[in-house]
Amino acid sequence: LNPAFMILISCPHCCPRDVTEFTYGGDAGLRRPVNPQSISDEEWAAYVFLRDNPRGEHTELWQHNFGCRRWITVTRNTYTHDIAATGLPE
Repeated sequence: LNPAFMILISCPHCCPRDVTEFTYGGDAGLRRPVNPQSISDEEWAAYVFLRDNPRGEHTELWQHNFGCRRWITVTRNTYTHDIAATGLPE
């Protein structure tokens, strides 16, 4: 990214902060299998490694590592990097 281009994420606990204070945690809609021991190796590999890579608005998990250290949800456009909303995980 261009250093002059700053992305701000509005942490619900700490107010707007630079994106460099956060760590991306993945797709907010992805759910861990309830009983991982009961699924096949192929199903487990698909859960761990196969991800959609959508272009456009997407809800993600981010951790505010250099702030409150809490997890938040961020609705972000993966093409423009515009932040549409932030909130608390369900």
